[in-house]
Amino acid sequence: MSLKKKLVLIDGNSIAYRAFFALPLLNNEKGVHTNAVYGFTMMLMKVMEEEKPTHLLVAFDAGKTTFRHQTFKEYKGGRQKTPPELSEQFPYIRELLKNYRIPQFELENYEADDIIGTLALQAEQEGYEVKVFSGDKDLTQLSSETTTVCITRKGITDIEVYTPEHIQEKYGLTPSQIIDMKGLMGDSSDNIPGVPGVGEKTAIKLLKQFSTLETLLESIDEVSGKKLKEKLEEFKDQAVLSKELATILREVPMDMTVDSLAYDGPDQDKVYHLFKELGFNSLLDKMEKPEGEVEEAHTAVEYETVSELDDSMLPAHSSFYLEMIADNYHQADVPGVAISTEEKTFFVSAESAFQSPAFKAWAENPDMKKSVYDAKRTIVGLRRQGIELQGIDFDLLLASYLINPSESPEDFSAVAKLHGVRNIQSDEAVYAKGAKRKLPEEAIYAEHISAKAQALQSLKETCLKELEENGQLELFNELELPLAIILADMESVGVSVDVERLKQMGEELKKQLSVIEKTIHELAGEEFNINSPKQLGVILFEKLGLPPVKKTKTGFSTSADVLEKLAPQHEIVEHILHYRQLGKLQSTYIEGLLKVVDQDTHKIHTRFNQVLTQTGRLSSIEPNLQNIPIRLEEGRKIRQAFVPSKEGSVIFAADYSQIELRVLAHISDDAKLIDAFHQDLDIHTATAMDVFHVSKEEVTANMRRQAKAVNFGIVYGISDYGLSQSLGITRKDAGKFIERYLESYPGVKEYMDDIIQEAKQKGYVTTLLQRRRYIPEITSRNFNLRGFGERTAMNTPIQGSAADIIKKAMIDAAERLEQENLQSTLLLQVHDELIFEVPEEEIEIMKKLVPEVMEQAVELKVPLKVDYSFGPTWYDAK
Repeated sequence: MSLKKKLVLIDGNSIAYRAFFALPLLNNEKGVHTNAVYGFTMMLMKVMEEEKPTHLLVAFDAGKTTFRHQTFKEYKGGRQKTPPELSEQFPYIRELLKNYRIPQFELENYEADDIIGTLALQAEQEGYEVKVFSGDKDLTQLSSETTTVCITRKGITDIEVYTPEHIQEKYGLTPSQIIDMKGLMGDSSDNIPGVPGVGEKTAIKLLKQFSTLETLLESIDEVSGKKLKEKLEEFKDQAVLSKELATILREVPMDMTVDSLAYDGPDQDKVYHLFKELGFNSLLDKMEKPEGEVEEAHTAVEYETVSELDDSMLPAHSSFYLEMIADNYHQADVPGVAISTEEKTFFVSAESAFQSPAFKAWAENPDMKKSVYDAKRTIVGLRRQGIELQGIDFDLLLASYLINPSESPEDFSAVAKLHGVRNIQSDEAVYAKGAKRKLPEEAIYAEHISAKAQALQSLKETCLKELEENGQLELFNELELPLAIILADMESVGVSVDVERLKQMGEELKKQLSVIEKTIHELAGEEFNINSPKQLGVILFEKLGLPPVKKTKTGFSTSADVLEKLAPQHEIVEHILHYRQLGKLQSTYIEGLLKVVDQDTHKIHTRFNQVLTQTGRLSSIEPNLQNIPIRLEEGRKIRQAFVPSKEGSVIFAADYSQIELRVLAHISDDAKLIDAFHQDLDIHTATAMDVFHVSKEEVTANMRRQAKAVNFGIVYGISDYGLSQSLGITRKDAGKFIERYLESYPGVKEYMDDIIQEAKQKGYVTTLLQRRRYIPEITSRNFNLRGFGERTAMNTPIQGSAADIIKKAMIDAAERLEQENLQSTLLLQVHDELIFEVPEEEIEIMKKLVPEVMEQAVELKVPLKVDYSFGPTWYDAK
């Protein structure tokens, strides 16, 4: 029995476009954009693997004009010009197909659709199974018993399969009626006019009644609806033309036959070398290397294991890697260290290194310059051994983060791969993960650690050059690297916790939860598990008869947003919301904090993540001290447990007042906004005056609340929908509110328009200190993704600049504390706030020093303003 022949036809232009807009802009080492080629390749590989075609063709459009333009000059008019970043990738896509030995074809005066339509028909007649792949739904008209049309939806590999049955189920039509539907509703993407006012729903309804466009136009009198009749009568000819334009030609004059498209497989060597040129490292890893290709062995590293370090091994310029086997480096085991120069790499066990006076002297000498990976982690790790590391002049992790903050590599090997070094195994491969994690024999981990030190040495110049090209060297050297050292100090010092107070709060919360639980059960008329969404749903929607708002796979949703909408309808809902809030405080914060308190020192050592957020904001983990909920009084009270470590000291908190709005005033250069800050006006009242056209005395509390929502909303790129939800007003009213705001502050409007255009042109936006954020979504054809990209473009320069400013303030504050020989210590950074521990005798000095340092961190067109307070606990410092 012979294998059934299968022909796969791919719409080349359509898939390339889909790939380009679905993936972020990627570049190879030569700076060539590769995202469309990569996406196209992924789709191609998926098709080959799943379909296993015996015959294959990729069809392309030959040019801008086709035979359809002779009928209708405006056909496909109004389409945006192909982005140059995509145009430059088409030669690589064609080369990819050539190396895969896949036939490709185009024909002047015809579209790829017509070539595909003609070959599909020919293949059907010759007994082939046919699969068509495109991003264009026009091709669904080709669907038949033997031809399946696969249309990409999200991205490249999410496919919707159109068979005659699926078309019937989706539209209630046959494949041939797709062109009738297009004739009626038109197609804006191809500039096919259709009948004005007739959308998909109306077109389907009419075709279910009349079957074809021609029958419908002959029977217009039978159509219900006077207005619709008039439209059909008036645009009869336009409908016929539209159907003609939408019809795929299935008799293209060409010599090619289906049999000539037999597929024998790729030229693996050529594909390999193309992937290498394009930098498709993840795909290279899955391929066999061509004969003669140098194998990049994971541990092909020349190094020397030494039992003792001497001065000759510890030069003035080197790369130094400290291995730590645990996620939490405050408690991690250190198996060894490696030091690498251009000439040689040395590995030494941790025990030998830490007992070596030569190593300690070298590590603590600021004149001995060292390249490291994760300065903060390395400083903390050595400090635990009584060694104060100094002289760091390069940090690969920080450099990589600044070059592209959207990458979130898991370990050293992933960071190295981003910059072209692929000979390093992942930590998981060497040490395993979780409960299975263990140290292998020394030869294995010594080689692994040495490979990392060598990679550090080789990547330093590459990364510094890229930072320089991006204008980010100052950001790296003057902000992020010094900050890493300060964060290491903050982590090492930790924050003191009153454990007994924390336990007492836990008991108080348990009592409150018990009372609320009893109230909820009384209101429900029975006992049930409040934490079970299923049981709660039964009580709310079946027993109490509240209207369900949202459905889930398992029943009706009882999420917080649903409960908030139901709150006015029954008093039980407010109690449930309060119960949940207190329950989270109890489990996440009271119990969570008690778990991480050091039993000996009663301190918490949170870890600050410097390379996580794309805006440059710091975050903290284990525990996250930035997210203690303070809207609830019970949440605020948790801060009572954070106390000074020494008697006679206080907690001193200083925070920026409306820093993001001040940054907005500076960036937008809006005269009115700048003036309001110079006059030290209440900015929300000033906005309300401008938007509502009232005097200061006429501004009501509600007006100020709305103005505040739009002020902060603008910073985050709020939409009319978002503002309507926030204020509980209609979307229309919210839209008018935003409109009036932008009329009042034309500089802000101009900034928003300009920054979106800039992001579209460059692919990224920058902060005041040149931090970059790449925004591939901004050119997406998907409305929601593009909207996200635009909001991101608007708010990143504001949020990112605010993050830069507070980081600069932390560095300046640390310098001043050292210069003036003060005992005050910086403990925490929480959003726009700095928390210090201050001896009582230094309070007067700090009341002047901290605001001065923070307000002078950078110079803006408006003054920065800092508020401060202090007290015996963090709670009292408000």
